[in-house]
Amino acid sequence: MEKKWFTISVYSENNVGLLNRISGIFLKRHINIESLNVSKSEIEGVSKFTVVVFTTEDWTRKIVMQIEKQIEVIKAFYHTDEETIYQESALFKIGSHLLFDERQIQNIIKDSHAQIVTVSREFFVLAKTGKREEIEEMYRLLKPYGIMQFVRSGRITVTKAEMKISSLLAAMEK
Repeated sequence: MEKKWFTISVYSENNVGLLNRISGIFLKRHINIESLNVSKSEIEGVSKFTVVVFTTEDWTRKIVMQIEKQIEVIKAFYHTDEETIYQESALFKIGSHLLFDERQIQNIIKDSHAQIVTVSREFFVLAKTGKREEIEEMYRLLKPYGIMQFVRSGRITVTKAEMKISSLLAAMEK
């Protein structure tokens, strides 16, 4: 089977230790978590874990079934990149002298649609939101000039198709 990118969405109660148990499911199968984000969901009192993996659909399906066995998990889904709309965010800290001394830096900022978040005498911070490839390209372009610090968020995503989680929860409450 062909490996590709999958986004796993896990809706759960917000309980201590659940993240550890979920990550253990990936560890047992030697599957690396490429990105992880946990946040409030559209449903009051329900958290959403967004996990990105590069593996086969068969392994992804098995992982989702294992995740759903956790008592706090309400429902888990998986989707391909084509089925979702997703973004990541990154911050780049760069020496301030480059902003004025290197014309190419200004072109990189403009061409990548990045934003300058703050400027001080010693450094400036750029924010870039986009797909992983766009952030990696900006990193590649800025690296020769010297990046003082770099951080990237986990993927945030919504599905193109309707998620049945709200109707599922409504049915459970009856």
